[in-house]
Amino acid sequence: MNQLDSARLIYVMGPSGAGKDALLAFARERVGASVMFAHRYITRASGDGENHIALTHDEFATRVEHGLFAMHWESLGLRYGVGIELDAWLARGVPVVVNGSRQHAHVALARYPDARFVHIDAAPAVLAARLARRGREDARQIEARLARKPSLEVPAGARIVRIDNSGLLADAGSRFLGVVEEAAQRPRV
Repeated sequence: MNQLDSARLIYVMGPSGAGKDALLAFARERVGASVMFAHRYITRASGDGENHIALTHDEFATRVEHGLFAMHWESLGLRYGVGIELDAWLARGVPVVVNGSRQHAHVALARYPDARFVHIDAAPAVLAARLARRGREDARQIEARLARKPSLEVPAGARIVRIDNSGLLADAGSRFLGVVEEAAQRPRV
């Protein structure tokens, strides 16, 4: 297998409601097929424009057992994974965008040392409004989620871009698109 070109990996992270899926869709519509947007495997039903494949807990465990995830983690009782196709794409020099986890960023950095990390955030009032529109949690659960919002601890050595997505999607989207295009234009190793 070819060496992984981890500089072509864009690892997106941020709190629920920050608009990560909207920014991913914004960029995906504009860069074409030259960049891969990895879907996630999640032990939750599909919906809300999120690019993922729903798995049962047993299906997820079987995939872990067979080594079918390049990365996987657990958060709030759900399991998340990114398939091993990620490594195949990077080995071929293809840029890849992953919707990751802030709590898993240190593991991602250890595995992909040249990755570009993008932290998407929004003002607390914007996060609360978006979470309410999503309809997965009641007002009390949303308040609890926002209260426990962990601070971002950037792993030492990580190259990170911070994007505030409190305003217009086009503004944050243009900034994110620039990060994606930069990875796509980078010479192959």
